[in-house]
Amino acid sequence: MSKSFVYVSNAEDGEISCYTLNEGGALEPGPRVKADKGVMPMGISPDRRYLVAAVRGETSQAYTYSIDRTTGALRHIGTAPLAANCPYIFFDRNGRFLLGASYSQNRVVVHRVNDDGTIGETVQAIPTARNAHAIRTDETNRYAFVPHLGTDQVFQFLFDETSGRLAANTPPLLQMAQGSGPRHLVTSPDNRFVYVLAELTATVTTCALDGETGLLTEVSSASALPPGSTFVPGAPRGPSAPARDVSNDIWASDLHITPDSKFLYAAERTGSTIATFGVDSASGALTPKGVTETEKQPRGFRIDASGRTMVVSGEQSEMLSSYAIAPGSGALSLVGRYPTGRGANWVEIVSFE
Repeated sequence: MSKSFVYVSNAEDGEISCYTLNEGGALEPGPRVKADKGVMPMGISPDRRYLVAAVRGETSQAYTYSIDRTTGALRHIGTAPLAANCPYIFFDRNGRFLLGASYSQNRVVVHRVNDDGTIGETVQAIPTARNAHAIRTDETNRYAFVPHLGTDQVFQFLFDETSGRLAANTPPLLQMAQGSGPRHLVTSPDNRFVYVLAELTATVTTCALDGETGLLTEVSSASALPPGSTFVPGAPRGPSAPARDVSNDIWASDLHITPDSKFLYAAERTGSTIATFGVDSASGALTPKGVTETEKQPRGFRIDASGRTMVVSGEQSEMLSSYAIAPGSGALSLVGRYPTGRGANWVEIVSFE
């Protein structure tokens, strides 16, 4: 019998909430594990033995926890410094390296992962462009992509899975629409497409991925906003940004695709919504299929390995929402809401047979 567990980082409380995901999508709350204030992005090692959580701040650190396959319990086994303040971390497909993107320091970093799951030496720290917001390898582990919110670019890298080093591809970047603010991205499970979410316009752009060169080409785009939305394009945020009224700004946050590639979802924080898209398997094009109101200011969400359940957190909510995903339509139906901590932002789900 398979078991699934859910983890949510609570930045303001400095804790990680643990849950058991039951059949049907209900969550059973478990213990909260201490990290530190500012804990945000997390990653699960490919062998599912470890969870790594990054604490953001003047001194950025990576907390490593072992995962109990039977109970899902987390046990802290080590803390190590990170070479940058990272809002996004990602294990390479072999679990030997941890990649990170730094929004405030305009760089990407690569750390070695030790045999015991703790984070080791810095392999590389590369200055890139303004507001690097995410980093992921493709499914083959040969290429890596980094969206930059401040310059509307996606950097294209070659990734050496033996050394862990990144090298610029040719051309080194994909220029996207001015003012769009590319933030997060995901690859399709068949590795034919990369979907890029723009924070400032809430568009999701389908990019074809050339498996021979690792280069991206824009194909089409779709909006994650509800029909009739009166929100306006946003602007980059951060300590150095000028003060202004952002209450009507578009502020998209996260996107994920189901394991069968049939549906893609994108979150928008100002309206606190999750948009559902149908995915055309041949072209990768997205068709809007509806918008669901969710937890206030949804920063992160995750779809489980079966593709039947979604868990959503909200930075301004101390509750999580769990949804059942309809296999035919992708429609979300609320299973339940469950308590979590303050500043809930990142969600991970791990399953064991």
